[in-house]
Amino acid sequence: MDHPRRLQVLQAIVEDYVHSREPVGSQALVERHRLGVSSATVRNDMGVLEDEGLIMAPHTSAGRIPTEKGYRAFVDRITSLKPLSAPERRAIRTLLEGAEDIDDVMERTVRLLSQLTHQVAVVQYPTVTVTTVRHVELVRMDEHQVLVVLIPTDGRVSQRVTRLPVAVSESDVLDARARVLALTTGRAVSEAVAAVTATVLKVPQPERVVLAAVAEALQALGATSAEQRMVMAGTANLAQSTGDFARTIGPVLEALEEQVALLRLLSEMEQDERGIAVRIGAEDASDPLVETAVVATGYGPHDGAKLGVLGPTRMDYPSTMAAVRAVARYLSRVLQN
Repeated sequence: MDHPRRLQVLQAIVEDYVHSREPVGSQALVERHRLGVSSATVRNDMGVLEDEGLIMAPHTSAGRIPTEKGYRAFVDRITSLKPLSAPERRAIRTLLEGAEDIDDVMERTVRLLSQLTHQVAVVQYPTVTVTTVRHVELVRMDEHQVLVVLIPTDGRVSQRVTRLPVAVSESDVLDARARVLALTTGRAVSEAVAAVTATVLKVPQPERVVLAAVAEALQALGATSAEQRMVMAGTANLAQSTGDFARTIGPVLEALEEQVALLRLLSEMEQDERGIAVRIGAEDASDPLVETAVVATGYGPHDGAKLGVLGPTRMDYPSTMAAVRAVARYLSRVLQN
């Protein structure tokens, strides 16, 4: 549907309905928007838009509201995203740069995104596949125990005490530490484990025992950090949008609580040339998220993890898309430091 004026009418209907929650009539469009045509012409355009399935009439109103297809047409034609205001950008930078660790960063990110968009905000933790080793620390607890600390570039510090079958000295552990750092720094966690494992048989005892224990600990720590985790904020915003759902929001809240379906959805969403992915509704009517829209984008190295917002299809898409993209960029920058 490429008729310029009808696209303009569709855009006006979407904007008015998003902000007023009221079905939109032709007279109101003429009064509020500079369409340059009569209300009769707008009525005709609305008739064509309705025939094409882009708008529809609710039972009790003479006005029209956008359909999922209408929202999709509107979103696909947003060519440029308005940048956030200077105070908003400053607030993002200040809040995220003040975080103490990765968990704090994730919590602050969703809280901030929820406040900016007035929707439910979700963020995946960075995935281990794109996370490299920043540092590995070995601390000798006693002659039979070594503490292995993994510090990856995503900031999620994890540690494990491993027991050794033979006694080791402080110098044995220091020798092993130097070798482990040379083998692991800057490598993906999985590659680091493989490198340490391949070296075990090439070094003398008792360093061999320490390296074997380190390889086992790194594998376990890497597996733990590989678990897909997400953080969420703003579910209370859904409760304020109950009028946007024909059915109860119960299934939506259950899907958010379960997280697995949402994680899968986020991983499957593909970004367009604007660097944004937008899912509106669902093909399967039994999908608990059928009456929702999700706006998401990747962040971090290779956009390996996603963050985004979920809300009713009646959403301020331009502002939401701009906020999601801006927060993702700041989050990527914070995690690089």
